[in-house]
Amino acid sequence: MFNNLEVYLKYITITTDQQLVFAETPVPELSADECLIRVKAIGVNRADILQRQGKYPAPKGESTILGLEVCGDIVACGSGVIDWKINDKVFGLVAGGGYAEYVVIKSSQLFCLPAIFTDQQGAGFAETFLTAYQSLFSIARLKAKQSVLIHAGASGVGCAAIALAKAKDCFVVVTAGSEEKCQACLTLGADVAINYHQNSFEQWQKAHAPEGFNVIIDVVGGDYLQKNINVAAVDGHLVILSILQGRYCEKVDMGKMLAKRISITASTLRNRSNNYKAELVADFKEDFGKLLGEGQLLPVIDTCYPWQNADKAHQRMLENSNIGKLVLTV
Repeated sequence: MFNNLEVYLKYITITTDQQLVFAETPVPELSADECLIRVKAIGVNRADILQRQGKYPAPKGESTILGLEVCGDIVACGSGVIDWKINDKVFGLVAGGGYAEYVVIKSSQLFCLPAIFTDQQGAGFAETFLTAYQSLFSIARLKAKQSVLIHAGASGVGCAAIALAKAKDCFVVVTAGSEEKCQACLTLGADVAINYHQNSFEQWQKAHAPEGFNVIIDVVGGDYLQKNINVAAVDGHLVILSILQGRYCEKVDMGKMLAKRISITASTLRNRSNNYKAELVADFKEDFGKLLGEGQLLPVIDTCYPWQNADKAHQRMLENSNIGKLVLTV
């Protein structure tokens, strides 16, 4: 099946002391509905770091190799694949296995790389934009011209959420940890950017948006739960994607939750079923495929590293220094 292809592939593995080193493993076999991708670029996600630290294992049955999104060329197709062909330039989601020379991807989770995109931009698109799309539209049912609060607005998901919300003419407020990050969010289209080291988003909401936010996207967790409840609108939706500040909130005013009829959803994407991901990709293409193809939805790329320097990319993310995506080139 893999004529003219290597029998073994290089990949990045994790040692017992959490170091990143290269190793070799056989090129994976294809199922009927899968494509084999020669990887050119890899998107870095915080999940990679958590997995490296032993805090976020791969879902059962999935590759234990790091990496949730890649861009590259199709080099082989399963017998049931009809929408793709060898040499197509694509990017897409994987539940694991991205930090490798080759990776297998379900054909239903692939995107065609727009002509205007670089490989690095392709690698930085799928996980962030699909997570943002899932949060804003699949879960929170965001409608045109509603108000959105996005925490960590300068993160990869935050940048994507700004772009998608503004495409629907929504009013977007973000929080970020520096003036540089706030300015980057404003450049992307955010209406207001709040430096949380200097100002309170709760106080801003009381003064400028007393009706509250229709949708809130949170990656902070901890005591932000109550703060988010405080600034949510009646019938507002809070979507929790991560818990960077911690998994516990000491006090929650459930009376305020009831009075506002707030919906709270905690969500991940990696451990969703392949059918769910296929539907999510299809919905995204239907809603935003035209903008994607026209190059109007571009991921923000902070820094690209050779994959030999993956550790430097992880360190930059741990320092919260990045604005947008970190990408590895193979």
